[in-house]
Amino acid sequence: MSALMGFRRPPHRTYSITQLCREFGATPRALRFYEEQGLLSPARRDLTRVYSYKDRARLVLILRGRRVGLSIAEIRDILDAYDEEGLPAQDAEALRIHRKRIARLEAQRQEVEAAIQALKAAADHLERQYPDAPAAPAR
Repeated sequence: MSALMGFRRPPHRTYSITQLCREFGATPRALRFYEEQGLLSPARRDLTRVYSYKDRARLVLILRGRRVGLSIAEIRDILDAYDEEGLPAQDAEALRIHRKRIARLEAQRQEVEAAIQALKAAADHLERQYPDAPAAPAR
């Protein structure tokens, strides 16, 4: 039995822009933008973009990153870490960036909570000052 028998190669399947857009709910414009930014690099068959299994995996990471508010530059850093040094480096870079994003979100949450408290205090003051004022219409 060959030592290579246990080796699993990635699928050689390719994807069209339409297939990836349909699968992930993305727009063709978004995929072309990610290509312009160097995050995806589909092959070309005439004028048609042909996305590889690797492009699909990168798109999954891009969309996850965008969903949690990562910048294009942060996503590029994560993807580049894999290309340059492999999965452990990519994971380390992702961890660093995720911790940074968590800290920013926690700071924003504190700012939002402070703004809510200030608005509630102002509304309470105004309601005491003008008890007969009509309530604001519901939105």
